[in-house]
Amino acid sequence: MQIAILLYDGVTALDAIGPYDVLKLMPAADVRLVTADAGEIATDGPLKLVAGETIESVPRPDIVVVPGGPGALAASRDERVLRWLCGAHDHTQFTTSVCWGSELLGTAGLLRGVRATSHWLVRDELAGHGATAVDERVVVSGRIITSAGVSAGIDMALRLAALSAGAEVAERIALTLEYAPEPPLAGAGSPRTAAPELVAGLRAGYARSRS
Repeated sequence: MQIAILLYDGVTALDAIGPYDVLKLMPAADVRLVTADAGEIATDGPLKLVAGETIESVPRPDIVVVPGGPGALAASRDERVLRWLCGAHDHTQFTTSVCWGSELLGTAGLLRGVRATSHWLVRDELAGHGATAVDERVVVSGRIITSAGVSAGIDMALRLAALSAGAEVAERIALTLEYAPEPPLAGAGSPRTAAPELVAGLRAGYARSRS
C-alpha cells in the first residue's frame, strides 16, 4: 500500500510525523514523503525534513496525507500541488488531512459538500470551500478523512489504519506506540474547556497574522 505524505515549506512537523509513525507500521506500508521539488523542507520551526520524491513521481498513491502548518496557505496556491491532489484523489482509497492541511483539500475542490474539520482557529473557514465544518477531532466522510489540530493527526492515522487494515492492526500499532494519552493540563487542549483568556489571546494573534 503506497502512502504519500505531502510536505511543503512551513509545514508543522508533528502533523506529518505523527501520521508517519502510525502508518509506517501498517502491513506492507510503502510510505513516501513527497513535495513539489524533492529535497530539504523547512518546517515551521528549526527542524528540517527531507522529501525524497516529487509529487509527480508518486501519481497514484493509495493514501494521501496532507499535514497542516502556517505554510499551508502558500502551498494551496501552488498549481502543481493542487493538480497532483486532484489527480491522486481520483485513485486513492483515502485522502486525508491534519489541521490546516484541510486548506489544500478545500482549495483543490475536494471538500465540496463534505463534512470536515480542522484546527479550531480556522475550522469556520472550511465553509468557504463548500464544506460543512464540524467540531470533531476526526471526521470520516467517505474517502475523505479530516482531523483537527496537530496532535489529532495521530488519532486520524489510527482511525485510518483501522479502516484500511482492520481494528486489530490499529490496536497493535497503538500498543506499539504506547498511545495512551494522559494530558497533563486538564482542559487546556480544547477551546471548549480552556481558559477564555487563552482562547481569546490565540484568536487575536491569529487575526493579526492574517491582517
